[in-house]
Amino acid sequence: MSTYQTLTRHDHDGVARITFDHPPINLVDREVVIDLLNLAKALEADSQTRVVIFRSANPEFFLAHYDLGSQLGKPAPPLPEGQASLLSALFSRYSRLPQVTIGELRGRARGAGSEFLLALDMRFASRERAVLGQPEVAVGLLPGAGGTVRLTQLLGRARALEVCLGGADFDADTAERYGWINRAVADAELEAFIAAQARRIAGFPAAGIAHIKALVSESQRFTADMAAPDTLARVHWLMANGGQTDGAIERDLGTLLARYPQALDRVE
Repeated sequence: MSTYQTLTRHDHDGVARITFDHPPINLVDREVVIDLLNLAKALEADSQTRVVIFRSANPEFFLAHYDLGSQLGKPAPPLPEGQASLLSALFSRYSRLPQVTIGELRGRARGAGSEFLLALDMRFASRERAVLGQPEVAVGLLPGAGGTVRLTQLLGRARALEVCLGGADFDADTAERYGWINRAVADAELEAFIAAQARRIAGFPAAGIAHIKALVSESQRFTADMAAPDTLARVHWLMANGGQTDGAIERDLGTLLARYPQALDRVE
């Protein structure tokens, strides 16, 4: 067992169980961020662990939300254009871990708590006790730790907007229907269900697990990139100018695509 300030780690047969325990409500504050940074470093260098389960010692709160009070009177300086926040970068590290990561959700996971879950590979939630939400809009903020992107990928644009602009809570059954979680499970069965899933995955070869994760992530990135406005504009230009036909543009594709900005007036 490895002990941190705000969480504990128990390992058994290739499965690590991480339990958040940061009273009173598992707020995502400086201490939690430091522990998550240290845990990420440990997992990135860990070749023995194949599955990591994240759960909470508090049945009412998984991770409540980001510590907004810490920003009062000393707001963080604005980030340079295109640079991710510390929290977003940290959660992205969890999405890239070599292990399979599973969220065991009881209680509330709002704001950064929801965003942390979204960065994991799978999420299973207590049908009776789980609550998910992105309430940032109510205080004039947005989900700044990857929530907008990951929700759009999982739920689609319209439902992601419903979540982020409405700021409301969602129960497990609705979250399952929307694709926010893998499955809603009866509370009494949740722990055993996830443990069985973890044991099953941990019994498979590590190389296969890593390859599947890498390929699924690559496919997900491709799908997201295809929806980007600039990509869509370039593909429209390509198709309008004879792309995918036995013509000049396909014969000299690299050169002509490089001239795209000067050729916009040719798009009909």
